[in-house]
Amino acid sequence: MKDLFRETVFGSLVRLVSGGKLLSYEDEVDQYTLQQPSPSEPDSKSPSPERGHADSEKGKDSWLVEWTMHDPDNPRNWSSPKKVFVTFQICFLTTSVYIGSAIYTAGISGVEQEFRVSQVASLLGLTLFVLGYALGPMIWAPMSEMPFIGRNPVYIGTLFAFVLLQLAVIYARNFSMLLAFRFITGFVGSPVLATGGATIADLYKPSKQAYGIGIWGISAVFGPALGPLVGGFAAESKGWKWPIWELMWLSGFCFIFLALCLPETSSSNILYRRTVRIRKLTGNTKVKCEPEIEAEGMTGREIVLMVFIRPFTLSFTEPICFLLNLYLALIYGLLYLWFESFPLVFLEIYHFTEGTEGLAFVGILIGAIITMVPFFYYVYTKVEPQFNENGELRPEIRLQPAFIGAFFIPICLFWFGWSSRPSIHWIMPIIGSSFFSMGAFLLFMAVLGYLGDAYPKYVASVYAGNDLMRSAFGAAFPLFANAMYKKLGIAWASSLLGFLSIAFIPIPFVLYFYGQRIRGWSKMARHDN
Repeated sequence: MKDLFRETVFGSLVRLVSGGKLLSYEDEVDQYTLQQPSPSEPDSKSPSPERGHADSEKGKDSWLVEWTMHDPDNPRNWSSPKKVFVTFQICFLTTSVYIGSAIYTAGISGVEQEFRVSQVASLLGLTLFVLGYALGPMIWAPMSEMPFIGRNPVYIGTLFAFVLLQLAVIYARNFSMLLAFRFITGFVGSPVLATGGATIADLYKPSKQAYGIGIWGISAVFGPALGPLVGGFAAESKGWKWPIWELMWLSGFCFIFLALCLPETSSSNILYRRTVRIRKLTGNTKVKCEPEIEAEGMTGREIVLMVFIRPFTLSFTEPICFLLNLYLALIYGLLYLWFESFPLVFLEIYHFTEGTEGLAFVGILIGAIITMVPFFYYVYTKVEPQFNENGELRPEIRLQPAFIGAFFIPICLFWFGWSSRPSIHWIMPIIGSSFFSMGAFLLFMAVLGYLGDAYPKYVASVYAGNDLMRSAFGAAFPLFANAMYKKLGIAWASSLLGFLSIAFIPIPFVLYFYGQRIRGWSKMARHDN
């Protein structure tokens, strides 16, 4: 347990206050010196347990600190229980933030009444929050890839701001203030929505990452689906502010839990901090690590490009990223647009209350959970055996689940649209809604897995670009949802969305057959030997 707490924010504070006497690292306890090998003995070894060696290949004449095969500090060498515990924390963080979008919708009628605005205007509280999701990772995700920053300062720092700023939403004096702070809270709460996948990749080798990404994907579904359920009864009883209070309580508990228990998972940051400790202990300024050497070789302009430009360039100049980001953006936009039909169906047609309307989203949760089991079985029996001895898999293999998931989306929309009528029991549209989460889960697992394998050096930036595009669609689509459903009716409006989703079905098939050739043209994608 000591090694887990030592890497947390709480552990860092304990070490700072105690001057490093508490929660010490092995390299701080063992007294030794690193010795530079002499020119006559180029193969001589350092007595250091840090496994240093001369970095003559880079011409820097420095000692290189790097991982050994079974180094216990490397996140991929952690025990399975520790990996599962960290994965759970990332999922909890994802749900705690993601729920903030849909939980607001439970109190929209209260926002309309208090600030005397239209329904479309009140929906801006949802739209701007999701827009904050879109823009935030473009900065936070690349920052988390820097070896001298790491993941934890980004996660914990932004979550702290997310919790406190909920008070500004609750006590907003006017509608403009409400909208401004809804955007800001979405912006500061967004890192995990893109970097969560990179954290999973920190923990698991490629052949096992699908399981972690799958669990993380379920937690992302839980947020929007649980929001109306959790906030519905509170808004019905106490008004629109109480769902925001619930969001603050949930995210506040999450902050305390993660500050105490979430260890740093960035191998670059862990190795960098180890190098700093050894350099301080030995007084040898030539001790370096690979991430540090790479960072030193970057100019200020290159750092700015990495943080602010790379996610954009990957999203809009790489055909693979652009097509798949566009597809997931459509699915995400359809999800938030389609959610706006639930009050029309279950309040006006089936006469649910504002509280019980949230129960209509249970079908979405059940659909995602049901799909996870066969998906894991498929990964275990079909995907894992295809990894080679180097732990590599042809990235296009990851797209196979999308062949099924792509068809579930239109099935859901047609089913939901044409079964939502007084003559048909309310359970039928709820059953139909489960197909959306089935399709979305399979598509997200396929696309995120493929993007991670196709661009292994830029995982966080690729996911940030993906989050930008899909959140932008998710922010815009709800604004015209109510007008569309009232003008076309539930059946034909849902059918229109179904036909739109059908138009995108060929994308995973095209990339499955031609993706390897497209990657070969790219300077940033992985090239197969």
